[in-house]
Amino acid sequence: MKVVVLGAGIIGVSTAWHLLERGHEVTVVDRQPGAALETSFANAAQISVSYCEPWANRDAPLKALKWMFRDDAPLLFRPQLPFGEGWQQWRWGLQFLGQCNDAAFERNVQQLVALGGYSHTALKELVGTTGIEYNRLERGIAHYYTDQKSFDTAGDAAALMRKYGVARRVVSTSELLAIEPAFNSFAHHIVGGTYTASDESGDARVFTQALAGRCADRGARFLYDHDIVRLEKSGNAINSIAIRDRKTWTTGQKDTQLKYLKADRVVAACGSYTAPLLRTVGVDLPIYPGKGYSATFQLLKPELAPFVSTIDDEVKCAISRLGNELRVAGTIEVGSYDLSLDTPLARARCKMLADRIEEVLPGVCDTRLEAQGGNPQFWTGLRPATPTNIPYIGKTKVDRLWVNAGHGTLGWTHGAGSGKAIAELISGEIPGMDVGFYGCDRPNARLRPQSA
Repeated sequence: MKVVVLGAGIIGVSTAWHLLERGHEVTVVDRQPGAALETSFANAAQISVSYCEPWANRDAPLKALKWMFRDDAPLLFRPQLPFGEGWQQWRWGLQFLGQCNDAAFERNVQQLVALGGYSHTALKELVGTTGIEYNRLERGIAHYYTDQKSFDTAGDAAALMRKYGVARRVVSTSELLAIEPAFNSFAHHIVGGTYTASDESGDARVFTQALAGRCADRGARFLYDHDIVRLEKSGNAINSIAIRDRKTWTTGQKDTQLKYLKADRVVAACGSYTAPLLRTVGVDLPIYPGKGYSATFQLLKPELAPFVSTIDDEVKCAISRLGNELRVAGTIEVGSYDLSLDTPLARARCKMLADRIEEVLPGVCDTRLEAQGGNPQFWTGLRPATPTNIPYIGKTKVDRLWVNAGHGTLGWTHGAGSGKAIAELISGEIPGMDVGFYGCDRPNARLRPQSA
């Protein structure tokens, strides 16, 4: 079949690879000049099968209210006017509140772990096949706590993960420091932690761009620098995709300048922009952007930097080593599609990441801000979140139109498996995991509520 994939992030490129593996003819369209230049560009770098807890839990509503007045809050809701696109945020928020209970939390964890395990296996197979190198570290993921009350609940979370087959264990401060000695100077703040040896870390951008190159070598066509103008319907089926070349198009040109792609199947994998695109053809999915931040610092003392990717529970950020750099990423801002880094709020959140790393790993990185002579690489990207944190993978009610989006902060963790699963579904195969695929009947699958 001829398949057009819309989006060249980790989800879209993984989808393209697995479609090629099954003999399909693939075209990938992206508005950027290359792969992985938006949401997949500078994420937390973690393959975190065991740290996949949904944002929605019984404590989330109260925490979100408390954090609304803090610029550096781990999860910040910025209410929009409930009109136009703002209504989508309000609708998303109401559905999010509906998931803030223990039963929904466990149900969502179960599916996220299932997808995560399947995806991790798919990633290992893919790396074994291609030999792609991406600053991969198979050292596990640690999680440290600085608050005793929070640490007291760590055993419950670890037990839930073990229930679904993930070996996440609670460790004492001394055990955690034996696993990763780099945090010795911060040890007097740490009250304990958890650790999962099977998790890993690596650079999602480097991996995705290398995989896109492998796809091109196998015959995939990449139309970079092309806007997706609209999906063309004929009856209840996608007839074509209207695109335009950003390098040649100028304001005022008419539709005669558009190109039209035809395909047997179209896969929408545009991250946070998937939902507005699909709504234009009557497919309404609650995928809303969460603005995430990261900072990448040059190492001044590589010998003192951690090798184990780690989660800081107090500020809800992840710390991952990428060669001679350290990536720290965290905080979610649910507000709009704004990507600016020069607002007071954005500057405050970036500064928080730099300050925290200097506190936890003093002198290890060049954390100076530009005004102080430093050169940190601050970045922000939109995390395409669903109220459950479970992505939509499957076929829509519009013929020929499929979706692979809504992965939130777990796109890197779930990317390889999501791409493989949708390629299998399109090819008439049944993926080997217990997940409810959107719009696809599957025996024995535990389907998530369609309103989620």
